[in-house]
This record gives sequence, C-alpha cells and structure tokens, in this order.
Amino acid sequence: MATSKTANTYNRQNWEDAEFPILCQTCLGDNPYLRMMKEKYGRECKICARPFTIFRWCPGARMRFKKTEVCQTCAKMKNICQTCLLDLEYGLPVQVRDHALGMKDEMPKSDVNKEYYTQNAERELANTDSTNPGGALGKANAPNDLLLKLARTAPYYKRNRPHICSFWVKGECKRGEECPYRHEMPTDPNDPLADQNIKDRFYGVNDPVASKLLDRASKLPRLEPPPDKAITTLYVGGLDGKVLEQDLRDHFYQFGEIRSITMVPKQQCAFVCFTNRYSAETAAEMSFNKLILKGRRLKILWGKSQGAKAAPGKEGGAMLAPVPGLPEALPPPPPASKPDENNFFNLPSASHPPISGIPLPPPPMSGPPRPLMGGPPMHGQPPPGLMPPRLPPPPGQRGQYPPEQRGPYPPPHRFMPPPPFLRGPPTNMPPPNVPPPQMSHGPAPNRGMAPIHYPSQDPHRMGTGGKDPAQAPPPTTVAPTT
Repeated sequence: MATSKTANTYNRQNWEDAEFPILCQTCLGDNPYLRMMKEKYGRECKICARPFTIFRWCPGARMRFKKTEVCQTCAKMKNICQTCLLDLEYGLPVQVRDHALGMKDEMPKSDVNKEYYTQNAERELANTDSTNPGGALGKANAPNDLLLKLARTAPYYKRNRPHICSFWVKGECKRGEECPYRHEMPTDPNDPLADQNIKDRFYGVNDPVASKLLDRASKLPRLEPPPDKAITTLYVGGLDGKVLEQDLRDHFYQFGEIRSITMVPKQQCAFVCFTNRYSAETAAEMSFNKLILKGRRLKILWGKSQGAKAAPGKEGGAMLAPVPGLPEALPPPPPASKPDENNFFNLPSASHPPISGIPLPPPPMSGPPRPLMGGPPMHGQPPPGLMPPRLPPPPGQRGQYPPEQRGPYPPPHRFMPPPPFLRGPPTNMPPPNVPPPQMSHGPAPNRGMAPIHYPSQDPHRMGTGGKDPAQAPPPTTVAPTT
C-alpha cells in the first residue's frame, strides 16, 4: 500500500510527476488528435505500489477508455508500455522477449527489497539519456531471429475494443445499440487466455499469451538437409547490394572452412560452398531464418546438385497439385487375350481379311522414290493395268485425245480461256463468211472437224453412237406431187 505523503518524508521525493505517459502505438489508437486527462498522484503503481501520475484517454470511436497501470520507472526497467505491459519494440510479452534473449531478470517481490531495488534503478535511469531501457535489458545483446519472427510490426487496434456486456450475456441488457459494451458471447471459461494477470505479465512468469507464442515458435518450419551427402553448398538469397562478399565470409567463417563464395548480383543471391558436409549443416541450422546482415533478413536454402534434375510433372521432387476442372486420364485398354481382340476399327490384318472387291492399301515406301517409267509404281499411284497412261494431246488439238487414249473420264482441262473483256483485241481473225480451215492432221475419225473445246461438243458423248456428222448421208428430198 502506498505511504501517505504527510506521514512519510523518506519516500516523498520518489513520487512520480510526469508530463506524458510511455505508451505503444496500439494503446494510443489511430486518432492523431488525442485528448488525455491527467491526474497527479492519482493512483499507486500496481508493481511497486508508489503513487504516480495517471493518464486517461479514449483511443478512438467505439473504443473503451484506457489508463496507465504502472509507473514510468517500472516501465523503463522492462521497456514496456504503461498500459498493456508489452514490449515497446516488438509488441511481445516480457516472457517471450526474455526467453528469446536468454535473459533472466531477478527482480525482488517483497515490499522492502522491491522498494530498495526500485530506488536504485531510478537513480541509474536519472544518470542516462533515458533512450535505452534500464536493468538487465539494457545490457542484453542485439535482437535475434525469434524476436523478428514473432514481432508484431503493425498496430493491433482490435485490442482496444470494449469489454463484453455481462447483462447481454444474461439476456437482461435494455440499452440495445446504445450500449457501450460489446454484445458478443464470451470465450470458453476453460480457455487459458481467459485468465491473465498483470503481475505475471510484468515479471514474465505463467503468462498464457507467452506460452501460446512460444508454442507457435516451436512449430516453425526447419531446413532439412538433402539426402545427397556430396552437397555442401548453401544458397543465400535476398541480397540488395548492401551485403558484400566479405560480410558473408565473416558470418560463415565461424562454422568451418569455406571453399568458395560466388556472388550473383543480377539474381541478388550468393552461393557459399564449404569444404565438408558437417560445416554446411551447422551453418544451415544456425542461419536458417536467423541470418540478419545490415538490417536485412537473408534467405538460406540448400544448394542443388548440378546432375540431378526434377522429373517431368514435379517441382523439386514433389508432385504438383492437379489443375481443377480438367478431365482425368483415360484408363489403359484391357490386355487382349486373343490376337487382334482390341482391333476396334476393324482394320484389315492377318486375322481380319479384307472385304471382297476392296484391295488392301499399298505398303508405305521405305526407300527413295523410284521413277515411273521402267519400274514399279510409287506410293499413292494405282498399280499397272487399272488405268492406261495418258499421253499429251497431238499438236493443234488442245484438250482432244485420240479414241484409243480416251478413258471413261473426259480429258482434263488444264486451264480455261479468259473472259472476253480480258482477251484484248483479236489477232489473226479470219475474214467473215470464210469456212474454217480443214484439219490435215490428227486421227482419221476427227479429220475435217472443227477443234473441240468443250466435252459437250464431243460426238462420242452425245449419244450419236460414235458416228461422225460429216460422214452422215445427205438428207433426201421428195418432189411435190401434182
């Protein structure tokens, strides 16, 4: 209990009279225009039981009013916030911070010893610039990897919400939306987080929040060494140009002899090769998620063997997840118990003879193509005897074939005459009323006929029975009767 100001003069000068509290960003809130209420010696500290100046404020809309709980001397010794009692730099409980730094601060808990310890700590803080924490924390080493992993860098304003309305839980709250408390169901009473003590938070013992964070830190991923014992190279990523080769050599030299360090500025990485596997494993274990050079956390991985490559469909030896929505692969066909049992398309083979009248396709050619004349036909040509070879037409009779050269199909026309408007002026036109010249060459059946330009003009295709109109008998005339 705090002593009276009039009854005790020994401890009167140690009463705290401050102008502004020591708070974290979360407790201050997001409102830059903050108004506080100040009261000198308004309450005693919950740790050292000395009167101190308390501050009270509202951190934001729909938030509860907050006030300082401990004096500034106790807050400076632990480097904590006066309201939430969390570390000012990392936002972690005192138990987690002390465990990460390997620090054990034995503060006395009895009244007389606690008062004497507090007076000495306050005298030491008065001789400093008050920028560094006092006590054992001011003598601790630099931050380590565990603090950087668990640190809360952004403010957590959800911690400033109002408390749960106990009347609403019992179904008796009549304020409705005007109630300043939260209308939510409380957590499980058996939850360890439901039982928190301010003194346990300050001294760093039996803190349920700290136990939860330490349990989470124990389950963080670890870097497993590769099964190939010949790999002694570590990959260092996240270099931004400030970390030099000498910085890496100074850090990894403590784990064993280094064979080489290869810097890749374009990829912002480096490869550190050790002479033996034991040194590489020690360096990987002590540097994975722990290596911080020039204020930057570096990524540590094991190097990969140059000869080993990932199999298709895998990434780093692990199967890739299937793409959703794609059809699955078809199952393989069942094994055939008989030859040609799986011939689903009825292809001709030894056990399936071809249909009568339809010959088998010619086998594909395995050698170079052979000429048409004097040798077997090439692939894709009909065998000899099915269609007679066609010779070019005689000169002067374009499109006209002799009867012995005519097949069951009309002769091909390789080009059509151009339209009249594209032919140009006529040349070598015969004079009018002049019969066309008689053909003196060509086959006998067509001698004396005009050239044939269209298949419809062929007399052999018009049902004339192969008779030439020029050789038809003249028409008979009948004399009129009188």
